[in-house]
Amino acid sequence: MSSIPLAGRPVIHRASRLARLQQRVALATLLALVVWLYWSWGRPWVQVLGGVLVLGFGYAFVLAWEFLAVARVNRRDPAPRAGAFALACAWWTEVRTAPQVFSWRQPFRWRAWPDHGVAPAPGQTAVVLVHGFVCNRGLWLPWMRELTVRGIPYTSVNLEPVFGSIDDYIPQIDDAVQRAQALTGRAPVLVCHSMGGLAGRAWRAATPDADERVAHIVTIGSPHHGTWLGQFSHVPNGRQMRQDSPWLQALREREAQRWPQGAYAGFTCWYSNADNIVFPASTATLQGADNRHVPGRPHVAMAFVDEVLDGTLDLVARET
Repeated sequence: MSSIPLAGRPVIHRASRLARLQQRVALATLLALVVWLYWSWGRPWVQVLGGVLVLGFGYAFVLAWEFLAVARVNRRDPAPRAGAFALACAWWTEVRTAPQVFSWRQPFRWRAWPDHGVAPAPGQTAVVLVHGFVCNRGLWLPWMRELTVRGIPYTSVNLEPVFGSIDDYIPQIDDAVQRAQALTGRAPVLVCHSMGGLAGRAWRAATPDADERVAHIVTIGSPHHGTWLGQFSHVPNGRQMRQDSPWLQALREREAQRWPQGAYAGFTCWYSNADNIVFPASTATLQGADNRHVPGRPHVAMAFVDEVLDGTLDLVARET
């Protein structure tokens, strides 16, 4: 897990259990492909190719099942429906994006663009990057590169334990917020992907001075009202993301007590009708927030769409 330093000191992300797990999965998959090619050499090419597809691209079949579920479940959602062609394009985009994130950036490149390399920028507005379920800070590498180019300071988290309660992540987010404010002297903007949006809300509800410490919260494909897929999860944070779970109900009650009016006025929520993890689509919106629909974009790839990245960083610039 990341070390948790004193407020204002740069964090050093020393280890990521998720990265080690994903390294093993990536290397095991590569070994399985090599063994299969050696064993099947000289057999009919259809058989050889079939094995390669199953071992190397089996996740694509899982993604296909998710998009079929999206097409069915979103029929009853008020968000505009994505057609078959749009869902097929979204599937192909996610097929190409998933290996970049889960087999390269997160397992092997998660230490790139480290937080301790970010220079202080007094008077600027920093960004706190909060990833989602079964991810680490490596998800954000394209954002870190762009933030550096634009001269926007950032901090990040590795939310672990990977399969713990979302409430366990509150101290890590609090630390990242402190470090971001120490870089600039100003309240930062939280940018949260997927489950990270719920972790950000949990931190806000548990922090008495949250509204003074964070200028705005941006969520990208976050299951604010749970997700249909949550019913299949049996790990603590997965169960918390079930639709209308007891944890989500308790979070909404705490927020309603703290903010009886306009609880989500300081939120911007990006959501998509082709999100293959968080659906029905409108579950990623909040009443009273600036809800921005990004049609035809799948869950992971949505975080890297120009409209989302540029729109979010324009919002950060306005907070400065």
